[in-house]
Amino acid sequence: MTVQNFLFRLFLIGPLFLTGCSSINIEAYKDKDPELVLEEFFDGDLTAHGVVKDWSGKVIRHFNADIKAYWREGVGVLEEDFVFDDGEKQRRVWTLTPDGSGNYIAEANDVVGPANALVSGNALFMQYVLRAPYKDGTIDLTIDDRMYLVSPSVIVNESKMKKFGISVGQVLLTIVKK
Repeated sequence: MTVQNFLFRLFLIGPLFLTGCSSINIEAYKDKDPELVLEEFFDGDLTAHGVVKDWSGKVIRHFNADIKAYWREGVGVLEEDFVFDDGEKQRRVWTLTPDGSGNYIAEANDVVGPANALVSGNALFMQYVLRAPYKDGTIDLTIDDRMYLVSPSVIVNESKMKKFGISVGQVLLTIVKK
């Protein structure tokens, strides 16, 4: 097979493979219990416990976080204070503003622009650009963040990190309501 023939075939069938790899739609979780109601779960004191993996799947860090969550005039605030295994501390403050359709606009101090937080059944999906510390500066990473309420007091969260469309790592964590 010539290179030209190979490229032509790839052009014709490549989109079929990409379609097959498309991500799961949030609506796939609409009938899943327990139902995630952000105003109920994210209200009060919570903790988070997780690991950071590199592109190969190797755990490179772990962390714990205290989260203070509350709602004021219909807007949710999550004050997250992280402590990593090497002693590094990070603070992220999210605001969750209802958009009128049952979803939320999510913003944080180290997130570039607003994110759409989509909620359905027991799931919450967000995609956003995180400006993360890197060496002496920062790096912008595209985050595909997915949360699943597995009991009234526990969320399991997976966040896939990409740079230029290439997987560079993953964060796995649980969020526990006290």
